Amino acid sequence: MNMAAKKNEDMSKVGEWAFLGGVLLAVLVGLIPGVLPGNLVALVLVVLGLLVGLINIGAKETHSFLLASVALLVAGAAGLQTLPVVGGIVSSVLTNLVSFVAPAAVIVALKAVYEHGR
Repeated sequence: MNMAAKKNEDMSKVGEWAFLGGVLLAVLVGLIPGVLPGNLVALVLVVLGLLVGLINIGAKETHSFLLASVALLVAGAAGLQTLPVVGGIVSSVLTNLVSFVAPAAVIVALKAVYEHGR
């Protein structure tokens, strides 16, 4: 395997771990609030989201990723915290997922605009 292929494979692994770590962190901290400081969680989710947007999402996945991102943003703003019993948990998990996905969506959208403008 040549050096460029190895580097691409390594970056792909970093992107996969960033995605997995971001989703797991968002869900776990949403289910168990206060386990980590909120500012730290937000910072880590944003950084992981940026990595995912830069590394994981290619031209073929852009449309479906941005559509899924919009769906998550809408769900996060839907006022689900009013649901009895589980509303607070669902709302907390979605808020964390939005903190993770929004930076990735911004990067992917900027890459798409750049490609269309070339």
